[in-house]
Amino acid sequence: MTTTPYPFDKLPFSELFKTYAKSYSKLNSFYTYNPFQTESVVKRSQVMAESSTQQKYAQALATYHNSLGINQKEQLAKLAQPDAQVVVTGQQLGVYGGPVFTIYKTISAIILAKQSEQKLGVPVVPVFWLADEDHDFEEVAWFGVPSNEDLKKVIYEEPVSGKMVSEYIVNETIQSFKAEVKEALGETDFSAELWDLYDSCFNEGSSFASAFAKLMDKLFGKYGLVIAGSNTTEIKKLVTNTLSDSIAKYSEVEEALSKQSDSIAEMFHSQVVLGSSNLFYIEDSRQRVKIDRNADGWEAASKTWTQEALVSDIEQNPELFSPNVLLRPVIQDKLLNTLGYVAGPGETAYYAQMKTLYPIFGLEMPIIFPRISATLLESGIERIMERLPFDLSKYNARIEDLESEYVALADTHDIELLFSDWKKQLNEVSQDPSGIIKEIDGSLDGTVGKTIAGFESALDGLKGRVYRSVKQQEKVQLQRIHRIKGQLYPGGGLQERTVSFMYFMNKYGINVWDDVLEAFEGETLDLSQHYIIKL
Repeated sequence: MTTTPYPFDKLPFSELFKTYAKSYSKLNSFYTYNPFQTESVVKRSQVMAESSTQQKYAQALATYHNSLGINQKEQLAKLAQPDAQVVVTGQQLGVYGGPVFTIYKTISAIILAKQSEQKLGVPVVPVFWLADEDHDFEEVAWFGVPSNEDLKKVIYEEPVSGKMVSEYIVNETIQSFKAEVKEALGETDFSAELWDLYDSCFNEGSSFASAFAKLMDKLFGKYGLVIAGSNTTEIKKLVTNTLSDSIAKYSEVEEALSKQSDSIAEMFHSQVVLGSSNLFYIEDSRQRVKIDRNADGWEAASKTWTQEALVSDIEQNPELFSPNVLLRPVIQDKLLNTLGYVAGPGETAYYAQMKTLYPIFGLEMPIIFPRISATLLESGIERIMERLPFDLSKYNARIEDLESEYVALADTHDIELLFSDWKKQLNEVSQDPSGIIKEIDGSLDGTVGKTIAGFESALDGLKGRVYRSVKQQEKVQLQRIHRIKGQLYPGGGLQERTVSFMYFMNKYGINVWDDVLEAFEGETLDLSQHYIIKL
C-alpha cells in the first residue's frame, strides 16, 4: 500500500477549501491558528489551562458508554488526567458506518493526537464526537457501492419522525437492508468475518448511537480513540450556562456571526444560513424543533417563552435543549480541552463563520485541521488507467465528454488510406504479369481481370474486419472509461463522499483501515494535499 500526494486544485472542492489548503494566509482573519505550521500546536497548547470540566465530562462519558454498550475505561482515565488535551473529529451516524471520509477523519485524529503528544509531552487523546443530536435521518440512511458506471445506493427504509438519529432503534428493517447490501457487495473471502462484526453492532434493539459507537470502538478503540457525545441529561448539565448564554447573549451572538458570515461571503460563500437562535427544543415526542424569535420573545412550534422564561427553562431543564451546527463546536470545546478539530471541507467553511463567536463564551477557536482526503485506487483500476490517456482528475468530467475526447485522442491508423494505397500498389504490380499472360493467350484476359478483381474484393473484406476490430477495441476502452469513472467518481462525486467504507472492508479485509493508518504514519502527513492510496 502506497500513498501519493495529489493537488486539491485538480479536484472538485470549494474555492474556500482550496484556498485554506494552498494559501492559508488569505484566510487569516477567519481562523486563529495555521494548521500547516508546526508551531501552531505548541502555541495552542500553551494557552489552554487544565480543565476541571473535562475531568467531569470523562466521568459522565463512563455512564454514557454504558448506555452505548462500550467500555473505554483506559481511554477515559487518560482523558481525565489534569493536563490532558484532545484532538477531536466527528460525524453523523451513518447506517453501517457511512462514507469513507468517516474513516479518514478518524485516522487523522489518531495520527495528529499521537504526533502532538510526542511534541508537547502531555497526554493528547483522539476523540470521535458522535453527532448524537442530529435529526437528519435521510442524510445518513443509505449505503453506497460503486458500479461500473455509477453508484448503487441501498436505502434504509424507515418512517422519518424528526427525532434525533441517535434515538432511532435498529429494527427488522435491518434484515432487508442487509440482504440488499450483501447482494450489492458480493461474497468474498472476508465477508463472513465482516458480517460477524457488523451483526454484533447493528443488531435489532440497539439504538443507532449504540450501533455506530460499537463499530467505531471495535475498529479504533485499540488506538486510544474516545467515543464522545452530548445527548444525556448528565452531560447537558455540564454546559447549562453555555446553552442559556446563547439566548441571554443572543444580540452579541447574532452580531458576531452576521459580521463574520458577511465577510466570508464577500470572498467565497457562507456555509451555514443564520437563524435567530442556535438552539433546538426537544418536544415530548422527541422531535427536535428550531427555536426562533417572535414579537414577544421566543417560540418553537406551539411553545412560547419570554426571554427570561426561556433562559430559566434552559437552566432548569438543559436536557430539553440542543445546539445547532454553529453552537455544537462551542459545547464540544466547553467539555473538552480541544487542541484541534479535524474538519472536512464543509466544516472548514462553517468554522470560518465562527471565530468571533468563541470569545462570547470565554473560548478561543482551536486549530482547524483538514482531514485526510484520499482516493483509494484498486490494482485492477490502476492497470486499465495506465492504458488510457487521462489523469485521475479528468474522470470527473461527464461520461459523454470523456468518450468524445478519447475518440479524438485515440491514435488510430487511417484505414481508408492504408487500403487505398494497397490496392494502388496491387494494380501497379499486376500490370506486367497481366500483359505477359495476354500475349501468351489473349483468351485468358478476362480470367486475369477476374483474378485481380478477386484480390481487391478480398482486400475490401479484410478492410471491413479491420474496421470492426478497431471499433471493438474502442468499445473496450470506452467500457474501461465507464468503469474507472464509476470507481473514482461514483454518482458524480468524490469516492470518499459516496462510497460506504464497508465496501473496501469486504474486498480487502476488516483490517484494511489499520493498513491505511500505518501507511500514513510511515509518511510525512501533508494535509494540504489530497492522496492517492494504491491498494
